[in-house]
Amino acid sequence: MLPYRRQGDIDYARLDFNPDEPVCKPDAMEQHLPQDEIVGLLGARFTDFNRRPDVFLDRDSNICYDPSNLNVRVSPDVYLAFGVDARAIRPRKLYLPWEVGKPPDWALEVASESTAGVDTGRKPAIYARIGILEYWQFDPSGGRLYGRALYGGILVGGVYRPVGLTTEPDGILKGYSPVLRVYLCWDEGWPRLYDPATGRYDESWREVWSARLAAEKARQVEQQARLAAETAHAVTEATLQVEQNARLAAETARQVEQRARLDAEMENRRLRELLRRLEPGSASQAES
Repeated sequence: MLPYRRQGDIDYARLDFNPDEPVCKPDAMEQHLPQDEIVGLLGARFTDFNRRPDVFLDRDSNICYDPSNLNVRVSPDVYLAFGVDARAIRPRKLYLPWEVGKPPDWALEVASESTAGVDTGRKPAIYARIGILEYWQFDPSGGRLYGRALYGGILVGGVYRPVGLTTEPDGILKGYSPVLRVYLCWDEGWPRLYDPATGRYDESWREVWSARLAAEKARQVEQQARLAAETAHAVTEATLQVEQNARLAAETARQVEQRARLDAEMENRRLRELLRRLEPGSASQAES
């Protein structure tokens, strides 16, 4: 993990935008579901749903690339950085490569009517200038907006060289990402990830998340059952201890009572003997 070198406080009042508000696009709804799916797939595989401190995944937030002017910025639909201090980046509201220690490794745009021209025209040069190793474009329409359903570019010599794409017999289009070490796929307008190591497509992030929630619920139920069993055992042990203490107390009381009875009998015998000796005509009286 790279050290995060904070360069001082940001004067947010001097920015001509609000970093707390995600970039709003006029036709964002047509991007929303595929973008959600991509973020979910990447989050499930690479960030453990933002629990990994060394991987930063974000969407619709600003990457600044001029230290002298934070208003010089670009906003990918999705981007990913490995080997960074994700917990230090997020509170700053902006991705500042000179503080993070490196640019993002991977960026992707999802096609929309309002952004298609910028995504294919101006943004690749900006991402290359920043030093983002891979730049991808995903067109849910199948190419109507970008001219191609899927594109991946690898940064070589300051420009993006396209990755090779293949089409499966079932129509799934896919290209290999060296940064992610998986194939990004276009499947009837929906994104998927294919892992060549396992030969399988990743589950939907919703399935992964649901499985995690179910496992967590089962763990909680198991923990509650264990606690209940431990409590029942403790109650049983306490009950047994109380019963044992009661038996000991009863035995002690019986012994005390028996001792008192024996002492009383001995005292009675002593008194009777004393009275007998004091009676007239007793052997003791005769001797005296």
